[in-house]
Amino acid sequence: MKFSSKDPPVVVAEPPGTSSRIADVDALRAVALLLILLVNIAFFASGYPFHLVPDPAHDSWGDQAALWSVELLFAMKAYLLFAFLFGYSFTLQLDSAARRGVDIVPRFRRRLVGLFVLGVLHAVLLFQGDILTTYALLGLVLLAMRRVAVGTALRAAVLLTAGIGFVLALAAVGGTELVTDPAAALAAGQRSTEALQGGLGSVIAEHVRQLPAMVGTLLVQGPLALSAFLFGYAAGRRRLLTDVAGNRQLLRRVQRVGYPIGLAGAVVFASGGGTGNLTGVTVGVLTAPLLAAAYAATLLEFFATDRGRRVVTVLAPAGRMSLSNYLGQSVLCVLVFTGVGLGLAGAVAPPVVLLVAVAIYGVQVAASAAWLTRFRYGPMEWLLRAWTEQQWPRLRAADPA
Repeated sequence: MKFSSKDPPVVVAEPPGTSSRIADVDALRAVALLLILLVNIAFFASGYPFHLVPDPAHDSWGDQAALWSVELLFAMKAYLLFAFLFGYSFTLQLDSAARRGVDIVPRFRRRLVGLFVLGVLHAVLLFQGDILTTYALLGLVLLAMRRVAVGTALRAAVLLTAGIGFVLALAAVGGTELVTDPAAALAAGQRSTEALQGGLGSVIAEHVRQLPAMVGTLLVQGPLALSAFLFGYAAGRRRLLTDVAGNRQLLRRVQRVGYPIGLAGAVVFASGGGTGNLTGVTVGVLTAPLLAAAYAATLLEFFATDRGRRVVTVLAPAGRMSLSNYLGQSVLCVLVFTGVGLGLAGAVAPPVVLLVAVAIYGVQVAASAAWLTRFRYGPMEWLLRAWTEQQWPRLRAADPA
């Protein structure tokens, strides 16, 4: 594998009046979309995961291997990578606003309001595990910290991760159980699966019933997402993703530390029962950021190769339309697994569920490339931009400036 320090990241021209995009960042975001789908699709395919117990109908060694692999490689890592990119992209928006001489505060606040509304609709109509509402709320904290130094952001990120890990460790030592009554959890999982097999009203009612439980999950995910925001903010201020060659030693150190520690923690997390075991969750909280960082470092180095640049060209359009694709994943999963569509909830084995995820992602990659040959933005990106800018931006790529 050869790297050339003379090759900068690919830059894609944006519509006139907007900032250029870094294709490597879009490709990295596209990979994060796949990882998120591989984790989230289990919650569409069965009602049991939301109750932190496995579906008893799928207990073969192949089923267990598929579930274990997802817990090992992607769970608690996928959304951190996505959150890191949210923080990084925030610095690009800051730079763009500074170049144009506009105040980012009201614009970014409107953007966050738009994300929050989309997140609420997403949680109620499509997927109660929505992350957009969390990003919208935490984005206010990120906005308030827009002038902090890189060192301050890094220290705050580390303290957030260590703090939530310490609290969880105390709870684990104190004997706290996430699943206090396995029999009741299994019964609840069956009821949830049956609800998902129903029509639109049944699906929405199930989502609403699960929303209070999601608040507890966000008490852990929220601080970790904010920590990832701040790591992304620090990386953006250091131009880490725009100067891979100049930061190669740092990226290599991230991999040397992140893989052994992150994978060791992931083994403990996955083998201990994943999100259903508090000790495993504690270890995951402390080590998942390192593994997610190692993934990002490896991908950035790969993108700098000749083969990697070809991959970037294929994946970048999906990353440019990340909001549309994130919501689109939920739409397609609802159509496949709930009674709104094929009604396959509870009937598809985990290995096949993962194949469905890969197929959905493949469709999205192809559709994103085709869409962006005709349009400047993804449909949801265009809608959010219209709300943020308080005017209708031109959508068609052929429109004059």
